[in-house]
Amino acid sequence: MKFLDLAIRLEWAAVAVAAVVFYAMAGVSWWLFALLILAPDLSMLAYLAGPRVGAIAYNALHMLIFPLLLMLAGSVFGDATATAVALIWIAHIAVDRALGYGLKLSSSFQDTHLGRIGR
Repeated sequence: MKFLDLAIRLEWAAVAVAAVVFYAMAGVSWWLFALLILAPDLSMLAYLAGPRVGAIAYNALHMLIFPLLLMLAGSVFGDATATAVALIWIAHIAVDRALGYGLKLSSSFQDTHLGRIGR
């Protein structure tokens, strides 16, 4: 693994740790965390409709813009649940990136913006 790849993965690992620490500080139930940590991966079911639809659905739930907007809304409106869900979502995305999983290309589930995954 090249130095830059390692540095980027370590950055995402730090984001994941920060999201979990902020979640812990929020005092929200860990059952919610356990229930939702893999929820964004349900978007993989859209691949049943084909790689293009699957990539769109997967990417929609694996981009930071939506959980960041949710976290902002939760903070502005004082909604602890929205903030907690956003932190769980951010943690999920960050762990994926730290493991080398990127946004999907429409050619195949294995083709990502970070390169091909799997064999």
